[in-house]
Amino acid sequence: MTVPETDARAAAARPTARRSVIVDGVPVEADVDPDLLRDVLLLALERVAARPRRHRRAFALLVAPPGAGKSTLAAVIGEEAAARGLALDVLGLDGYHHSNDYLADHPADPDDTSPDAAPLSSIKGAPATFDVVALVRDLAAARNDSDGAASWPVYDRRTHEVSPERRPLTADLALLEGTWLLLDEPGWRDVASAADLVVFVDADPSDLAERLVARKVRGGLSRSEAEAFHARSDHPNVIRVLADSDRTRVDVLLRLHADGSLTHQGGHQ
Repeated sequence: MTVPETDARAAAARPTARRSVIVDGVPVEADVDPDLLRDVLLLALERVAARPRRHRRAFALLVAPPGAGKSTLAAVIGEEAAARGLALDVLGLDGYHHSNDYLADHPADPDDTSPDAAPLSSIKGAPATFDVVALVRDLAAARNDSDGAASWPVYDRRTHEVSPERRPLTADLALLEGTWLLLDEPGWRDVASAADLVVFVDADPSDLAERLVARKVRGGLSRSEAEAFHARSDHPNVIRVLADSDRTRVDVLLRLHADGSLTHQGGHQ
C-alpha cells in the first residue's frame, strides 16, 4: 500500500510541541510535529506489531545521515510508544563500534601499510569502524529469540566505548536507529533484509554541516578542529549515506529541512 504524500507546506505550518527526552543520558529538548509522530510513525509501528510473522521479534530501522537527529527522534518515538501502551525497545547501532584499541591499531585504508598510515580512529563512525558481523548475528538471534535471552550492546558516551554490560530485550518490537543500516554493501545488506519496517530521513548535506560542527564543539573540540573532523569524516559519511543507502527498501520517507522540521514525503508500506 502506498502511503499518501504529505503536502510539505501544510506540514511545515502545523504546530509543533516541545518534548524533553533523554538521549544517551543527556536531557534534550525537541520540537515535534504531533501529527507526524502519531499518524505516520507510531501508526506504522503499530501496524508492524500487529502483523503476523514467523519470527518472535519485529525490527524497525530508523536510518539517517549524521547530524539528522535520529537518536533524538528515536527517543521521542520510544516515549510516545510508551504513552500509547506500545511495548518498544529503542536500540542503537553505536553498540557495534569496534573498540578504540582496535580502531587505533588498524589503518583506515587497508591497503596503506606505511608506519604513518591514518588509523580507523581518525574516521570513527564510518562503516569500517563497526562490527557488522556481530550486528547481523545479534539481529538474527533477537528476531528468533525463543527463550527471552536476547540482549543488545550499549555505547557509553562518557568513555566513547562499548559498555561491558548488555541491555536485555523485553519487547516483541524493536526500533534500531543508525547511519549505515541501509548501506547497499556486503554485510550491511543482511541488516536491511531482516527489517520489518524502514524509516529513512533525507536531508541536504549543507543543512547538516553546521549541526555536525556545533556538535563537535559542544563535545570539546575547537571550531577549527571540529571543521577539520567534519571535512575528514562527517561530510564523506553524509554523502555516502545519501548516495549508497538502498532506498527501494524504505517504507516511510521523511525530509529534514533547514529549520530542523521534519515532513513526511511518502514511501510504501
